Amino acid sequence: MWSRADLKSRAKEILKVNYWKTVLISLIFMFVSGSGSSSGATSSTSNSSADFSDLQDTLSSPGNLQALLVGLSIALVVVFIMWIITSLLKVFVFNPLLVGCQRYFIRCGKQPTSLSDVAFVFSSSYLNVVKIMFFRDLFTALWSLLLIIPGIIKDYEYRMIPYLLAEDPSISKDDAFAATKQMMDGDKWNTFVLDLSFIGWAFLGALTCCILNIFYVAPYQNLTNAQLFYALKNKISWQDSSQNPYQDQNQNPYL
Repeated sequence: MWSRADLKSRAKEILKVNYWKTVLISLIFMFVSGSGSSSGATSSTSNSSADFSDLQDTLSSPGNLQALLVGLSIALVVVFIMWIITSLLKVFVFNPLLVGCQRYFIRCGKQPTSLSDVAFVFSSSYLNVVKIMFFRDLFTALWSLLLIIPGIIKDYEYRMIPYLLAEDPSISKDDAFAATKQMMDGDKWNTFVLDLSFIGWAFLGALTCCILNIFYVAPYQNLTNAQLFYALKNKISWQDSSQNPYQDQNQNPYL
């Protein structure tokens, strides 16, 4: 049985030894996962009645109405094209890079690592990784359409898929989903609590304009999650023991 204190302690030990490299990989991870993005908007309600009157006058002219419809159509087409481009980038570039980042995090402290770990997928079972990560995102989205809670539960159930791909990019889709289900069985709530334990750090990071997140919180949390992978992967059972990619591996020195 793992504990949050043990995982975090091991993560801190690894971070001390591999600090700057881990910070850089965490920056890449924040970018490809979208966790570092932010958005903002401003609005004004002043002179709303006058603005509505001007809008009525504008729409009363057939020429202006036609121009407005054309402009809205162009805007919708541009938004759709941007959505397609963003989706393709996520599927074919960002998801593989995300798996590469996880490869660095799970190897860090266990064996020699390099920045090239981030791009290893592009030369090793690339299409298989793309396929499995695509189905992970698709299944999570479909469950989220039902209600928010089932989507969150499935997100935790599929949580170990990037780590499994990082360690074995040739794993089959069925084996990957079966393995992550076994690993997270009975540990979804504990993992959720582990995530909640970083809320205080996230708040401090926000107070420092994300500077603390970049240089400490994100690397610390990423390495903690990698240690969680090692704590859970021995729960995997294989019908054929010869198919178990973990049985002959050296144990993580931090476990």
